[in-house]
Amino acid sequence: MMLSRRNFGSFVALFSMPFAWALVFMIVPYLIMISVGFWTRQFPLFYPDFQFGNFALVFSDPQYTTVILRTLKIAAIVTLGALVLGYPLAYFLVFTVKSDRMRNLLYMSVIVPLWVSYLLRAYTWKIILGTDGALNSLLINAGLIDEPLTMFLYNQTSMVITLIYIFVPFMVMPIFTVLDNIPKRFIEASEDLGVGPFMTFWKVIFPLSLGGVVAGATMTFCLSFGDFVAPVLVGGPDGTMVANLLQTQFGAALNWPLGSALATLVLILVLVLLQISSRLDRAGRVDLG
Repeated sequence: MMLSRRNFGSFVALFSMPFAWALVFMIVPYLIMISVGFWTRQFPLFYPDFQFGNFALVFSDPQYTTVILRTLKIAAIVTLGALVLGYPLAYFLVFTVKSDRMRNLLYMSVIVPLWVSYLLRAYTWKIILGTDGALNSLLINAGLIDEPLTMFLYNQTSMVITLIYIFVPFMVMPIFTVLDNIPKRFIEASEDLGVGPFMTFWKVIFPLSLGGVVAGATMTFCLSFGDFVAPVLVGGPDGTMVANLLQTQFGAALNWPLGSALATLVLILVLVLLQISSRLDRAGRVDLG
């Protein structure tokens, strides 16, 4: 009995502070946000209520559904683009670079941009894609165009390029970790059986790396889905995303109930995506023992 009490006391002492932190700074704010979504707005104030008008407006107004679908599309394209760039890079670092010093140097070159200001990284692409930027200057000097083009900036394509550049490290890191932990004996056994490099990759390496792919895709999708800086810097009239709507509702529009309802729906969507990601990870997990 004394041992049980001692264990219980140790458990409380160990987890009380993390739980209190999560309760005060995560759970309570989320509950407040969800509850405000049911309030009623009577300009310029809003009052506690329990009605679903704010949620109904999000689904009935094409303005909001269009932005949500656009955000999903951009986040999906960014995730796919980051995967196309990140997987070969991680594969190259693990299986092609033989020197540990060179591998660490190249890997750090991927991670170091995360230490730079996010705003600076996004603004860099505004400079590159602008009318006086590096891309237009290169095309003019090459004689391909006579005057700067405006098509490179302030559209969804420039947003996708910027977001891929910003979030590709989050795709590379988990894939690199998984590939680096694949037992070399699996690959050697495949080679000993006369299996070619491509089939070894397709039958051995790629299935074992799916956990890293799922983790990287989840992080990249969620981060790009909630981004609001890139649409402001390099997005155009058709570049508004969900985060920009939330900023507008809680800021200029002062419509906290509608903003909370929209944020609640975004939270539910992200939780569903995380659940799907978790199921895919468990389904694709392979025992390496």
